[in-house]
Amino acid sequence: MIGSAASAERLRLEPLSVSSPTLRDGSPLPSDYSCRGSVGNPPLRWSGVPGDAKSIAIVVDNNDSQTGAEVHWVVFDIHPGTNELTESTIPVGAVEGGTTNGKVGYAPPCRPQENYRFTVYALDRKVGLAKGAPLSETLKSIADRTIAWGRLTATHIE
Repeated sequence: MIGSAASAERLRLEPLSVSSPTLRDGSPLPSDYSCRGSVGNPPLRWSGVPGDAKSIAIVVDNNDSQTGAEVHWVVFDIHPGTNELTESTIPVGAVEGGTTNGKVGYAPPCRPQENYRFTVYALDRKVGLAKGAPLSETLKSIADRTIAWGRLTATHIE
C-alpha cells in the first residue's frame, strides 16, 4: 500500500515477526473481525523491533480489490516497547488515522474473497500527526520512517 520506492527499500529491511492468538498467517480472517462481526480489531503480537525504533505503526489493508486497494485501519505513534495489541483496543498514547472510507478507527473488512494484510512497522521516529490525519499523509509518513516491518495475511473472511 505504501509507495513503490519505499516498498523496494522495505524489502531489504529485517522483518518483524507478527502473530496473533486468533489469526494465522495464510488462514481465513475470523468473521468476528469482519463487518459481519462485532468484535473489532483482532489481537496482534510482534517481536524483533530494532533497539533504535522510536515508535510502532500498524496498517490493515487489502491489496487485491477489483475496485482498488483499501486501508481498513491505521494506528501510529505506538510506544516502541509495546509488543502486542489486544482485541478491540489501541495502546495508550497511540493515534488512529483516517481510513480509505474517511472514518477513524477499525473499518472491518467486508469482501469475503480478498486477502487482508496486518502489517506492523518499526519507525525511526514518531509519525506525529493528529487523530484522523489524511490517509495519504499518514501512509507517506510511515513509509518515510520505516526501519523494520512484518506482516500477517488473512487469505479471506471465514
